Amino acid sequence: MKHLYPIILLFLTTVSFGQSGFNSDSFIVSRSDISTNTFEIDSTANALVIYEHGNSYIDQNTYSLKTEIKRKIKILNRHGFEWATAKIYLFNNNNRKEKVTQVFATTYNIENGEVTKTELKTDDIFEEKYNDKYTIVKFTLPNIQEGSVLTYSYVLESPFIYKYYPWNFQDEIPKLYSEYNTSIPGNYEYNIKLVGNQKLDKEESVVIKNCLSGPRNSSADCAKTIYVMSNIPAFIAEDFMTTKNNYLSRIEYELRVFKGFDGTVNNITKTWKDADNELRSDASIGRQISKSTSLKPLMGDFLTDKNNTLSIAQDIYKYVQDTYVWNGEYKIFNDVSVKNLIKSKSGKVSEINLLLHNLLEEHGIFVRPILLSTRDNGLPTKLFPVISEFNYLIVQATIDGKTYFLDATDPYLSFGELPFRCLNQYGRLLDFKSGSEWITIDPATFSSIQYQVDLKIANDRVSGKVKAKYMGYDALDKKKAFFKNESTYIDHIADLQSDINMSNREVQVTAKNSEVISETFHIERKNNGAVNDMVYLNPFIYKFFEENPFKLQQRTYPIDFGYKKSYLYSVQLDLGDTYEIVEIPEEILQRLPNDGGDFILKTTVNDQKLMLFFRLNFKESFYGPEFYPILKAYVDKVLDVQANSLVVLKKK
Repeated sequence: MKHLYPIILLFLTTVSFGQSGFNSDSFIVSRSDISTNTFEIDSTANALVIYEHGNSYIDQNTYSLKTEIKRKIKILNRHGFEWATAKIYLFNNNNRKEKVTQVFATTYNIENGEVTKTELKTDDIFEEKYNDKYTIVKFTLPNIQEGSVLTYSYVLESPFIYKYYPWNFQDEIPKLYSEYNTSIPGNYEYNIKLVGNQKLDKEESVVIKNCLSGPRNSSADCAKTIYVMSNIPAFIAEDFMTTKNNYLSRIEYELRVFKGFDGTVNNITKTWKDADNELRSDASIGRQISKSTSLKPLMGDFLTDKNNTLSIAQDIYKYVQDTYVWNGEYKIFNDVSVKNLIKSKSGKVSEINLLLHNLLEEHGIFVRPILLSTRDNGLPTKLFPVISEFNYLIVQATIDGKTYFLDATDPYLSFGELPFRCLNQYGRLLDFKSGSEWITIDPATFSSIQYQVDLKIANDRVSGKVKAKYMGYDALDKKKAFFKNESTYIDHIADLQSDINMSNREVQVTAKNSEVISETFHIERKNNGAVNDMVYLNPFIYKFFEENPFKLQQRTYPIDFGYKKSYLYSVQLDLGDTYEIVEIPEEILQRLPNDGGDFILKTTVNDQKLMLFFRLNFKESFYGPEFYPILKAYVDKVLDVQANSLVVLKKK
């Protein structure tokens, strides 16, 4: 990024958590920890972690992974009481399972001037089933009050060494100090990934000789590492983001190589070449690709132009959309069968889109499957193959030199449009001949809302005609509501201001999967802005924003719209022979840095007609956090323009 407005530097200045009163140096509770009841750096915080410490190592006797956890939490007000409940998720796989031991928890308060301690009873620790793979150990600390300090500790023991214990430095409440110690024997080589925007304050590593013993006097050295992060702001979720797991600052591990004491070497994490070979032979992916559908003879009845490749692809796409129903399952690696889909007419995402892939290929269209992870599933790592991080499959088709992304699970999607859940930056294009590669998932076209308004003012009433047009993702909900119940949609006026009467509403849309839905209607309302011979008129009948979705003082994660957005609004006001113009809104022309968007307001007067043109463009679907203060200021300006752009008229 070459340049940004100076305002960015002001908003991105590092915030210091220098906060007196709390003992963030140790697990010990001080009187000041209890008596200090404000956190000036974040006045919105309901609780905060004063101190936490984790220590993971391989047990010498059982070779299981043990993690010792200590945490000290301050409850600032009653809204923070939920942080008095700890939940520990334990993974289980057949007869192997994780377990938790040595649970100790204490609540500290000041009562009648004295520090009191209330300890958790063993009977208040509960275990319950979460799903087929996890159970939860849960406990709530006793005697919680505003101002309480809570401490708890436990030991987590896991036989699943391939997944070294990850550490979350950031959470939904602030943390003053978070430390994680690891001891990893040389037998285990992990891919280590630091996620999030927060920086480590300390990362130190030393080698401890002969830390783990094996059979026949064998041993391994250990890499002992200390990670420290302090003054960590709370993660606050806001609009226009994917899952918070993409942004929470944490450390994650994936076992790459295991070396046995007997000299055997097991490469756990594969290369992408290895992963491609496995996917090629996988029963749910590779063996379903290019499988004969037996439907080609039937397709002749659905093709409207057999000499036009794009038309053939669009007809096949619509056939799959209309014939096969998505059952709501995302599964791409378990029990996938295109054959079963053809029989039952209902199936998983992967089955529907693999059928689409195979039908297109049978008609000579160049196609490739793409694995991706949905927005709520998180971004897959690019550092090494982790196939389990993918949960979705779409199709890439290349026709006459142009590339289209296709998903046939929703009958309202237009050709080349993906469900919003799929707009998650990138995916893995599978090519078993040349090798798979990462590919950007970014809609090329704008989604837009456009209003063209023709108004006349006479006496105390304003009336006119509105032409509305919705394109791309902004058309989806409109199409679904219209085709679900046309009469209800026509009569629905909840999206208009309550003081406007609407009539003669007409909708123009050719099909469920049309790119555009348009409508026209007449409006009329009483003009309440008349004062003597003066009229004060706000030309914005429609408002694109009711409030600013950007409310944080600082946002450390990106703004991810998913697609490019455009808002257009034009008004022509016929003054007739009754009024003359006294004042019109000032013109505005502002641009986002690096041509990332623009904001325009223009007004012209010609032959007793006032024309107003408004446009707001977000030319990117994804903006880094450094753009946040500018986008926030832009929307504030839009709200101001919508509310205060008055046209002042005077009777002749």
